[in-house]
Amino acid sequence: MKQNSSSKPWTLGLASLLVCATLTQAADWPQYRGPNADGTSVEKLLSKTWPAAGPKVVWRRPLTDGFSSFAVSGGKAFTVVSQNVGGVSQEVVAGLDAASGRALWATPIGIAKYGHNGGNSGAKGNDGGDGPRTTPTVDGDNVYALSADLVLVCIDAARGQKKWARDIMKEHAGVNITWKNAASPVIDGDLIFMAGGGPGQALLAIDKNSGKTVWKTQDDKMTHSTPVVRDIHGVRQVIFFTQKGLVACNVKNGAVLWRWDYRFNVSTAISPIVSGDIVYVSAGYGVGAGACKVAKTATGFEATELWRKANELPNHWSTPVLKDGYLYGMFQFKEYGTGPLKCVELATGKEMWSQAGFGPGNVLLVDGHLLVLGDAGQLVLVEANPKAYNETARATVITGKCWSTPALADGKVYLRSTKEGVCLDIGSKVASAK
Repeated sequence: MKQNSSSKPWTLGLASLLVCATLTQAADWPQYRGPNADGTSVEKLLSKTWPAAGPKVVWRRPLTDGFSSFAVSGGKAFTVVSQNVGGVSQEVVAGLDAASGRALWATPIGIAKYGHNGGNSGAKGNDGGDGPRTTPTVDGDNVYALSADLVLVCIDAARGQKKWARDIMKEHAGVNITWKNAASPVIDGDLIFMAGGGPGQALLAIDKNSGKTVWKTQDDKMTHSTPVVRDIHGVRQVIFFTQKGLVACNVKNGAVLWRWDYRFNVSTAISPIVSGDIVYVSAGYGVGAGACKVAKTATGFEATELWRKANELPNHWSTPVLKDGYLYGMFQFKEYGTGPLKCVELATGKEMWSQAGFGPGNVLLVDGHLLVLGDAGQLVLVEANPKAYNETARATVITGKCWSTPALADGKVYLRSTKEGVCLDIGSKVASAK
């Protein structure tokens, strides 16, 4: 296996010597949607504009089909690709050198079969393709990944060796969903949270060190949504967006704290967004967006609807970001190549502005700006301002269909498509501690 050229396609083989500087913890992007799982970076932009050709390309390498994003930690970047292993198409966790894109290791975790080919985006050079859609999570010396068939694995981050694996379908009477799992592992303390088990064990907490089940509860059927962990009224809780709606569990024992019923149809995919005591959700397929307010009562918690807009403001699978009470993101459903970026007031659902031409890409927030990846590979920098759309930089930076989420670590943005991976220097740095 040759590992000295970032232009070589991904190949399975032994790990090479790891010789790269360790990123500071603050500069890492260790999981889906970043350090706080909210799409927000703590870095500061050195410039709000780019050269005409776009940000400097640090490396670019072919990567096979997949909608998995990058996790970046300890000088390494991790993603999931589909690859032929022994004549069988498998999902493979890929470890790269973050500075060069050089292949370090590749570890198969399950069969790559999803029931369809990823659809047709309608954008030039952006059609077809399918593949893994979960993002690895890095915690300490380990990488955790969840396969399409609900196999949860713990992998040594340095060498790519599996430490343990759990087959949720077999061990917890798992019930998968059409197009299979798309949720990423969520870690809080020593626990990994996920959905996908059968009746009485649909929602799970698993010890990250041993792989043993700590608690299991409820009958909710899973969706494609990645859960989030937040403090609401001083209580740590994991919030799942299931086929019944929102359900919040105490992280320690799985006790249900509150529920909010929300319609399911075909697919629910975004993560819940929490702001204080307000929780926002949305889905496509005629469902639309809504928000509830969570109150602490004498007997526990209670969720009350703030607003709901049936078949309006859909987030198909692109979770918005939140800044100062406003949501920014891809509010569209199957508007491939044309879907708009919008700003929406969280408390009311009022649309502030809309700009077409992005499709179902994804957004992150950095230094008061939106870093927007459109589905045709366009990277755009936009002010996070509810008053008006103001674009400050734009460049087409990657080929293939882009349904993944950007990752930003130590001034570099890491992007995936169905054809390649690319690392760009956008000129940002970790904010100095005051």
